[in-house]
Amino acid sequence: MASGEIAALMRACSSDISPAGTRDAALLALLYAAGLRRSEAVALDVSCYNIELGELTIRGAKGRKDRLGYACSGSADALADWLRLRGNEPRPLFLAVKKGGKIAARRMTDQAVFHILRKRGSQAGVVSFSPHDLRRTLISDLLDDGADISTVQQLANHANVQTTVRYDRRGEVAKQRAAQLLHVPHKGSNRSAN
Repeated sequence: MASGEIAALMRACSSDISPAGTRDAALLALLYAAGLRRSEAVALDVSCYNIELGELTIRGAKGRKDRLGYACSGSADALADWLRLRGNEPRPLFLAVKKGGKIAARRMTDQAVFHILRKRGSQAGVVSFSPHDLRRTLISDLLDDGADISTVQQLANHANVQTTVRYDRRGEVAKQRAAQLLHVPHKGSNRSAN
């Protein structure tokens, strides 16, 4: 996915002034910014989020390992908007929203996340995508922006770095940029040409 597509998805959520629009913006932001799988997103409770540090404790992630994700900048803002609306009661972070806009006191399902993203994708004019495409995009964007592969591997909770490498779309341009980081201390030749 391109950054313009993520922006379009966020605009689709923002244009919906109902509680569902606010929730969907926070959900979309965390799926992308924290690299969450949809099952991980719906398993989050309010207590999993440390507002001061922007940390999300993702319990029992793939491989039954806990990990940390982060809500920073726009994703933290979207989550703050949702928390103001839903309240800070110690319940699931993402709650269902009924058709009339009333927030239900029940956890969303991962299938509901799939349907929400389909709906927002259609509204945004984003070609068919899966929730996992947001995770792939996060990994690719971090690598494009210069994050080292080991850190990205940890953020993605990949057991093997080769899994992370499969998401690397940088190619020759990245290698050329990396080569330009080197400084060769050459002062030039003192020999004159004959």
